[in-house]
Amino acid sequence: MPLNRDQLVEIVQNIPAFPQSVNQVIAMTSNANVAPKKLVQVIERDPILTIKVLKLVNSAFFGLSKEVISVQHSVVYVGLNTVKNVAISVAMSGVLPKTNEAGLDMGEFWKNSLAVGVIAKMLAEKHRVPPNETADYFVAGLLHNIGKVLFAHYFPKEYKEVLEVTEAKRVPLHKVEKKLLGLDHCQLGALLAKEWQLPEHLRGCIRNHHTMVKDYGDNKLLVAIIAASQLNHYINGSVGVLPALPQQVQDYLGAPLIDVAESLENLDREVKKAQAFVDVN
Repeated sequence: MPLNRDQLVEIVQNIPAFPQSVNQVIAMTSNANVAPKKLVQVIERDPILTIKVLKLVNSAFFGLSKEVISVQHSVVYVGLNTVKNVAISVAMSGVLPKTNEAGLDMGEFWKNSLAVGVIAKMLAEKHRVPPNETADYFVAGLLHNIGKVLFAHYFPKEYKEVLEVTEAKRVPLHKVEKKLLGLDHCQLGALLAKEWQLPEHLRGCIRNHHTMVKDYGDNKLLVAIIAASQLNHYINGSVGVLPALPQQVQDYLGAPLIDVAESLENLDREVKKAQAFVDVN
């Protein structure tokens, strides 16, 4: 039975808000001219956020040659944009529900989310995206499926049926969601992203990563997330037949999925390093 609008609004409102410090970080970094010093001051006023940011920046994921002991040094070594994305990741993984009765395997969920983030980052690096901007690609991949968690936690009975039908009929999950629930995890995730006031480029990836159209304009981030998501499905032997990729996505990949997948050296190792983003909480 499709869910109604009031039920969806209730889901979103039941998710805890981001800490005020994280909201301030998001708001401040929307201004390209923000002074790094002001951002550092906001983070340092929140001791818990400071500890978690430093833990992540010093993790194997970033591979820094020396330990960073202050938020100021974090900005110097990994950049303002990366510190912003680290703060968003910390907040997101801290407030999303950890359990559900729908049968959604949260271990697999995070593993796949991390994999899409890592693959998107690798693709961005191949396209010579500046290092400070590749953090956007990783975080967009990490966040793109958050709607699944909301469905599984708040509507376990309904979502259990979705998962069972998906497995039994070997059809894409988002199509079963739309048929049985009235919307898919992309739409629900985008509602939450709006509630959290996440930047529009992240909201767009959450909302549109299953959208197959001829032209994505110059939105290379969304193209990368679609490519990374489909690569991850391919690598894991996805349920159902993978859709034909739009020409723009194929051009971005530069080769068939099988060839690109084989070129992703050390993917498992990089995903293990990225596990720090989930374990930090």
